[in-house]
Amino acid sequence: MTNHSSKPLTPVELSVRAQILLKTLINKYVDEGQPVGSKTLMTESGLDLSSATIRHVLSDLEELGLIKAPHKSAGRIPTDRGYRIFVDSLVTIENFHKNELQKMKQHLFTQQSTKDIALSASDLLSGMTNMASIVMLPRRSHNSLRHIEFLPLSENRILSVIVVNDCDVENRIIQTNRKYEKQELEIIGNFLTRQFAGKDIQTVRGNLLKEMQNARQEVNTFMGTLLEMAEQLFPESQIGDDVLLTGKTNLFAYQEMADSEKLKQLFDAFKGKKDVLEILDQCLVAQGTQIYIGSESGNNLLESCSIVTSPYAVGGNVIGLLGVIGPTRMAYEKVIPAVDITAKLFGSALEFKQ
Repeated sequence: MTNHSSKPLTPVELSVRAQILLKTLINKYVDEGQPVGSKTLMTESGLDLSSATIRHVLSDLEELGLIKAPHKSAGRIPTDRGYRIFVDSLVTIENFHKNELQKMKQHLFTQQSTKDIALSASDLLSGMTNMASIVMLPRRSHNSLRHIEFLPLSENRILSVIVVNDCDVENRIIQTNRKYEKQELEIIGNFLTRQFAGKDIQTVRGNLLKEMQNARQEVNTFMGTLLEMAEQLFPESQIGDDVLLTGKTNLFAYQEMADSEKLKQLFDAFKGKKDVLEILDQCLVAQGTQIYIGSESGNNLLESCSIVTSPYAVGGNVIGLLGVIGPTRMAYEKVIPAVDITAKLFGSALEFKQ
């Protein structure tokens, strides 16, 4: 786990009892979302300390910037730096039971396409953590086009089936100017497959449209039909470097994120994905599980959130990552292993499919 705080504190700067009280306070606050007082800590921590001694330790923790009093009450809540100490040194990671792992594996390994596996992983993660899950789809250096097929639907619509990298299947509905017979569509699909099979999907669009624009000038009806379909079949934005976001509404359940304007801004950031992608790119460059707590992300919209990500690999090569976005008051001992194991299983499922 990587420390992203601007002024890290080492565990030796805290006494054993200070560590225990900080851990107890954070666990209690994560569970209940309310400031924690010295009397609660006296009964919950298991330490044989007086209330006065506990208040003294809390004062020291507050001076170190690890906890703060949100208002005039005697209770305290963790700061981003307090969470950082907790995550790096004090958290007790929970293990998954074999039965849980088997269910997760079965859920992922039964999916057919990369997109379906990614959607399943995203659903699993948001369901396990009750947070917004985020999955960066695989970044491949070469997406090879294998096969194109068209099937007629009603009302001048056509279902296109594109096979990439042998087994990744994308379905897209195309709206045309007239109805096409099944035989016509077979000819078109066979032509495109012959012309472009084995070529990189990112270069197909430009070459395909350029060739057909030239042919169209010769008033070739067949090429004109191909052009009409290809402009929809290969849009400017391909599925490649994209991000799936699932479970955003889970965030409404957290009181500290219930500010409607703040959530609206956060959802806008999710929708645009630019801010999220910048952070994911940083995580992708780093190794292992990455945790950004509050202001550590450098993004004002995410200052009340934590982001936990883990990369997934195929054939030993990291090709993407997944994780969760939620309030800083998250159960890190559950979220961290959930993200880690889902990433490992996701990579295994992709490898199994190949």
